[in-house]
Amino acid sequence: MTDTRSRTHAEARTSPEPPPGTSTELEFEVSGMTCGSCAARVEKVLSRQPGVARAGVNFATERATVVADTEQVSGDDLVAKVAKLGYGLVPVTPSTSEHASDSESTLEAGWLRRMLVAWPLGLVVLVLSMAFMHEPWARWAALGLTVPVQFWAGYPFIHQAAVRARARQANMDTLIAIGTLAAFWFSTYQVVVGDAHSDHYFDTAALIIAFLLLGRYFEARAKGRASGAIRRLPELGARDAHLVVDGEERTVPVDQVRVGDLLRVRPGEKIPVDGEVVEGASAVDESMLTGESVPVEKGVGDRVAGATVNTHGVLVLRAGAVGADTALAHIVRLVEEAQGTKAPVQRLADRIASVFVPAVLAVAALTFAGWWLLAGDATQGLVSAVAVLIIACPCALGLATPTAIMVGTGRGASMGVLIKGGEVLERSKRVDTVVFDKTGTLTTGRMALTDVISAEGTHERDLLARAAAVEDASEHPVGRAVVEGVRARAVTLPPLDDFASVAGHGVRGRVGAIVVHVGSRRLMDEAGLERVPDLESVAEGLESDGKTAIFAGWEGRVRGVLAVADTPKADARAAVAELGAMGIDVVMITGDNHRTAARVGSEMGIDRVLSEVLPADKVAEVRRLQSAGRVVAMVGDGVNDAPALVQADLGIAIGTGTDVAIESSDITLLSAELDGVATAIRLSRRTFATILQNLGWAFGYNVALIPMAALGLLNPIIAGAAMAFSSVSVVANSLRLHRFGSGRRA
Repeated sequence: MTDTRSRTHAEARTSPEPPPGTSTELEFEVSGMTCGSCAARVEKVLSRQPGVARAGVNFATERATVVADTEQVSGDDLVAKVAKLGYGLVPVTPSTSEHASDSESTLEAGWLRRMLVAWPLGLVVLVLSMAFMHEPWARWAALGLTVPVQFWAGYPFIHQAAVRARARQANMDTLIAIGTLAAFWFSTYQVVVGDAHSDHYFDTAALIIAFLLLGRYFEARAKGRASGAIRRLPELGARDAHLVVDGEERTVPVDQVRVGDLLRVRPGEKIPVDGEVVEGASAVDESMLTGESVPVEKGVGDRVAGATVNTHGVLVLRAGAVGADTALAHIVRLVEEAQGTKAPVQRLADRIASVFVPAVLAVAALTFAGWWLLAGDATQGLVSAVAVLIIACPCALGLATPTAIMVGTGRGASMGVLIKGGEVLERSKRVDTVVFDKTGTLTTGRMALTDVISAEGTHERDLLARAAAVEDASEHPVGRAVVEGVRARAVTLPPLDDFASVAGHGVRGRVGAIVVHVGSRRLMDEAGLERVPDLESVAEGLESDGKTAIFAGWEGRVRGVLAVADTPKADARAAVAELGAMGIDVVMITGDNHRTAARVGSEMGIDRVLSEVLPADKVAEVRRLQSAGRVVAMVGDGVNDAPALVQADLGIAIGTGTDVAIESSDITLLSAELDGVATAIRLSRRTFATILQNLGWAFGYNVALIPMAALGLLNPIIAGAAMAFSSVSVVANSLRLHRFGSGRRA
């Protein structure tokens, strides 16, 4: 495990052709691919170009990603090289992305039209061939009906095979074209030249094409559905915004909003862009972004994200990020990048797909030769060779990994879990230890009032009211925690006069006629307030538990002690228990002293606690666990967590944390809910299991059925149906991931 990993960045995609002399990432739409061997061939050619550091082609998304030095090779050079192979390469721009769904719909409709012609004609040919095989009129009728199926409905296969042939290449369409044309021309010869008793195979050619068209149609539908969730995300955003200029409001298209503009958002409206609330208060439904259904309270100074919904109250916000810089656009880019990556397990499939078609052509030739020369049956040799050509299916191999990644990462995005690629899925499968940073991850990261102890003769409500009245004028985090805690207890704060802050020690102020001091022991001593031994021992106990003790006193003596502390998140214990139920060990890492850390760990059900760890030493602790043979996932949210997130086998960032933590992670949880950690690992494992199922089916299918076809045990029509079913079944199996997490909160 190295300390750094190769990561893609959205900044490299802002322009398909950057200035010369820079190494950047280019993204292209690839057209003309029909199977996994096509993707492998395009990737191989791109990788061999001078200046190209890395190239990847995804058959399912029909995208190519190239990292290259543009001083040595330009986008036009890459387009020209790929064109020589017979494939198209178009730089991805916002407009190509916008029209992607239209292209998919057009492709799907095209396959449907051809299928609706092929099936009726193919079935009629089947009836003629079975019932009237040796009737002259039926033989000629079968020939006439097969022509439109072979040369119009099957034109895409023949055309692509011809394009590949001109480039001296072969792919799945080559196998289909050779197989069906062999059956068609052999049958035509039998009808035109042969006698009335000779057999023909028009039904084989017609129904093979019909089955393949059915498979391509369902495959196009399924692939569109697989990527549809991400494509629909940008459509969730607002189309208009209410711009406020000099107190006047006017409605403008959201793409005209600029950073710094003031926008008004009314109840029920979508927030148009990312920004900061400058006026008003409301609850915002962020479910489309985080997967959490409970609206989040927002007030002045809080940040809001575009496409979320303002549920009540009027908000005025200042635009902070627009267009491609919004949180929603960033999420879409991250998921698209993840969908374009490959799991390491796919490398074997890629290597096989690259040599698969030539190998199948060789097997088909040997099959024909074997039947003809050894068995003396050239006709059976032709039929068996056609079955071999048709049954072979690198499509299933090519689709096995990318479709599962597409659906899995898309489902994760809808649940508020961003998974950054196929390699992440494979690593998450092996995780057996999850290390949580304490502050801000397992805990809220902010102080809260935890204990109130009043001296004898002092009413607790008086202690709370007077201490909070003085602290209400302070901006110190400890003071804010006291005030919020007191108000949560429904205690009314009396008026305050003559407030003063004593730097580093506390505050004082006049509440009615009484001067109240709130702060440290030193402040009490300087104010001449008598300490109470019982309160002293209580305060020492609170401090030994890692809490901050605050004294409050007036009229000559200390009247009570209040304690504040960083409190555990409400769902922390349940999240830890869920990971334990999955067989994963949970470790907490913190800079707290051992006693405090052990207490917090006990509250959360964590047995193994690494305490008194300095921020710079978190990486060393992760390495120590790895050296003991543990596969470690690190969960954190702060800047000081970033090195440990990178060092860990799997880095999981809480989305409410810092940008550097999120960029350093492999998985990002968009909400602060900790049950997302188990959800992320479970989804990753389920997705990787689906990849293995797909690959197992695709490999097993070919290993089992190609020998059967060669031995004459498989009718070519059945081979065509099985070949179509193979690709569709792989995509359908991947689509089951859409149901992951149904019925439970993400």
